Amino acid sequence: MINLSHVTKKYANGQIALNDISLEIASGEMVFLRGHSGAGKSTLLKLIALLELPTRGHIVVSGKNINQIKKSKIPYYRRRLGYITQNPKLLDNYTVFENVAMPLVIAGYDRFEIVRRVRAALERVGLLDKERHTPPTLSEGEQQRVGIARAVVHKPRLLLADEPTGNLDPELSLEIMRLFERFHQVGVTVLIASHDAALLEQFGHRKLHLAQGKIISPPLPLVPQSEPVSESQEKEPEYG
Repeated sequence: MINLSHVTKKYANGQIALNDISLEIASGEMVFLRGHSGAGKSTLLKLIALLELPTRGHIVVSGKNINQIKKSKIPYYRRRLGYITQNPKLLDNYTVFENVAMPLVIAGYDRFEIVRRVRAALERVGLLDKERHTPPTLSEGEQQRVGIARAVVHKPRLLLADEPTGNLDPELSLEIMRLFERFHQVGVTVLIASHDAALLEQFGHRKLHLAQGKIISPPLPLVPQSEPVSESQEKEPEYG
């Protein structure tokens, strides 16, 4: 699903955020990125999401070298993945339903399909009964779940999360991580960056430790899998 080969990211100010990173993540795998603030976790996710471009190296997602995607096609590529941050950046003047529906409206889905998909996503995160509420009336944990629903409403095969539990207490953090695990269980590839080592240790998934832009713990061998599926053959995960 994801293959990084000798990827380096150097910013204009001379900072090297990632230094010769190579890693492979299998389709349907759930992987955690550990590391201190500034270790390069966010940069790595941004490169995969094409929010940043590498200085050197290649990134292949679903068999396609994303470095070669034309600028005009990047929005279409991003629609194939879900991206979640510590702050879901919800629109306070819109309802929960309208916030979750936004990606589908932008993509031109018809009204019937929007309603079906939004309600399925909200049900998946346990917030269907809050669809008419506005974000300020929700708790922090509920707002993060709205952000997750928005990220998965178009049924992506790849879900990226950057410190998704950074603002939450331990109990809510565990709840959010278990929610990500449910998406992994239906075939979604999940990559989560977090500095919360104690939280991550509660899950048995592979953990990559980043420090000063390098992976300092070797990745575990991948589970053998069938031949990779071409991008045109991929199906939407069946979770709603």
